[in-house]
Amino acid sequence: MNNTPPLLKVTGLRVAYGGIQAVKGADFEVRQGELVSLIGANGAGKTTTLKAITGIQPIAVGDVQYLGKSIRGQGSWDLARQGLVMVPEGRGTFTRMTIVENLQMGAYIRNDKAEIEADIDKVFGIFPRLKERAQQLAGTMSGGEQQMLAMGRALMARPKVLLLDEPSMGLSPIMVDKIFEVVDTIHRQGVTILLVEQNASRALALANRGYVMESGEVTMTGPAQQLLNDPKVRAAYLGE
Repeated sequence: MNNTPPLLKVTGLRVAYGGIQAVKGADFEVRQGELVSLIGANGAGKTTTLKAITGIQPIAVGDVQYLGKSIRGQGSWDLARQGLVMVPEGRGTFTRMTIVENLQMGAYIRNDKAEIEADIDKVFGIFPRLKERAQQLAGTMSGGEQQMLAMGRALMARPKVLLLDEPSMGLSPIMVDKIFEVVDTIHRQGVTILLVEQNASRALALANRGYVMESGEVTMTGPAQQLLNDPKVRAAYLGE
């Protein structure tokens, strides 16, 4: 068990869109060096939770603590400066900019030019395909390649905690394999990760711990392997 204080702690989180309660009191935490998976069906409130953590969606009730301090109400740009960085669902690449320009945008909070160039080389080491196409416009790339670029751009901010929202969505089986391989590589390099993912079996196979979200509430938690073997989880999310 990792006994260090949590890097990220969500307490009693409630988020509403108009009159609809999308998140109804979620509690979970992510500790230094962990890969934690948040799984659940489409519409369970997973993406809304990430948006609330990163200041994109207002929190109605509850709190989010990062590095031991409340970050409720802070903007996503401020949180990125502090090392809390999200790769959004749908990737959000700058389609009319090249791969290199997208990576440089990921480092907009930095001014250490030589180290930025060194980090671009590191990203190219993780994603050789991006290096091959460094001057290609992002909008002309496949969905899987854009997902790689979005992840590489997030790494340019040198995250302490990386939030990944549905990185495998809409990708071919071969590209899904590649994306999960890269998530594992990033984690092994020391980045703490909160992974939101509908592909429960793949997400839990990589994770240290997992949380199950249903209808805006966290209903189960435990070591990832334990959840992977739980009959309820297998029936609901693994088709067994």
